[in-house]
Amino acid sequence: MNAVPHYSICRKMVQKFFNRLSNFIVSYFSLSGQLVSQQEAEQNIREGVSFRGTNILILILAIFIASLGLNTNSTAVIIGAMLISPLMGPIIGIGLSIGIHDFSLLKRSLRNLIIAAGISVIASTLYFLISPVNESHSELLARTSPTIYDVLIGFVGGGAGIIALGSTNKGNVIPGVAIATALMPPLCTAGYGLATWQLNYFFGATYLFLINSIYIAFATFIGVKLMKYKGAATTDSAREKRVRRIVYTLAILTMLPSIYLTYRMISENNFVMRTNEFVAEECRFPDTQVIDTKATSKHGDRCLQLTLIGRRLPIDSLRLALSSKLRFYGLEGTRLQFIQGGDDSDGRASAVDGSFSDIYRIAQNTITRQQSTIDSLRNELHDTRASIEFAPEIAPELKVVFPQIARIGISTTVFSDIADTLSTDTACVAMVRLHGRLHNAERRRLAEYIEARLGVRKVEVVTIP
Repeated sequence: MNAVPHYSICRKMVQKFFNRLSNFIVSYFSLSGQLVSQQEAEQNIREGVSFRGTNILILILAIFIASLGLNTNSTAVIIGAMLISPLMGPIIGIGLSIGIHDFSLLKRSLRNLIIAAGISVIASTLYFLISPVNESHSELLARTSPTIYDVLIGFVGGGAGIIALGSTNKGNVIPGVAIATALMPPLCTAGYGLATWQLNYFFGATYLFLINSIYIAFATFIGVKLMKYKGAATTDSAREKRVRRIVYTLAILTMLPSIYLTYRMISENNFVMRTNEFVAEECRFPDTQVIDTKATSKHGDRCLQLTLIGRRLPIDSLRLALSSKLRFYGLEGTRLQFIQGGDDSDGRASAVDGSFSDIYRIAQNTITRQQSTIDSLRNELHDTRASIEFAPEIAPELKVVFPQIARIGISTTVFSDIADTLSTDTACVAMVRLHGRLHNAERRRLAEYIEARLGVRKVEVVTIP
């Protein structure tokens, strides 16, 4: 009878709990009271779009600072250049102009961005033409292979930038966005590619700059719409739709190559990880070590090159044994190449440079010396064991052949010439204690017997009183 009222009470309690929870969450994400007026935000953005006078000089100096950082591979210097650079202004202006349908601002922002990018590339090209150091470091190489992650960085960074520009509490967001999106280093890397005529650097860095610029502007456009900025009055709705369509098309077309590059990067990383696991588990040899591995994957041709040191192995048998295990690591179709002692497995020219040959030669000499020492110690140990083991063994035989011998001890001794201290002689010494007398002929016969019995070259018989 009371089941229905009880159910109604429980439902109201649950509904009340979820209402409080949603209000609590909304209160933390609410922007009411924290946003500046649209007019103030627009004014700040429009001021940053302008590129004249001091802005141009600051941009050129920032380019030189970033080029120096890339030249010296200094991350701190590059970060400083990104903080100085005024490149964010025109890009934010592009996003704002599309969001509020201000096409005159769009033209000005595009013109200033193109001029700023052109000046940046020209300045960095001149720097790298003059610079005596033209070696590419990791900071340069990092700007030539953009991926989908760079798209996400540009989009998220642009979103943070427009929220900061539209809020009363900007904090350190704009400098952080400048560092995260890294607009300046790609332009310097593009200049490096032109100065050294390495077009892969130029196109890769230019593509990275386009990704950052387009997705910062795209995030700004979305942010402007979410913050409900009012657009300028316009009667040309067809033009508005056309611009919006161009924005979406550019965003998609810019993203597509980065997706392919990301897929290729992940595939190469997985291939390297699997080859490392394969080498660690399967390439263990008793007297041979793997000192270097090189995994390459280009245009579907995957190759694993192993550099070996130590005892030479039969290459054909080794390749046959290892090839059958590749499938267990997802490495089907991978070619195996081996380098032993500076010679490659296919009889072609040596793939090992002079430094590795020197290291190999030194290692082989060290191994030879150590093996010689081991052999010498092994011979001494053999002689010592012979002395210890054979004395008790031949004692019963001596009792029959030489009954006058009471006790015998055998050891290896080094004799040194008193006149010539550098002259030494190693001999086996048999020390005997007698019951009676041992004549010289019997002494010689005892020495010959022990030499034959123990397999040594020289035996000295010494009588102990």
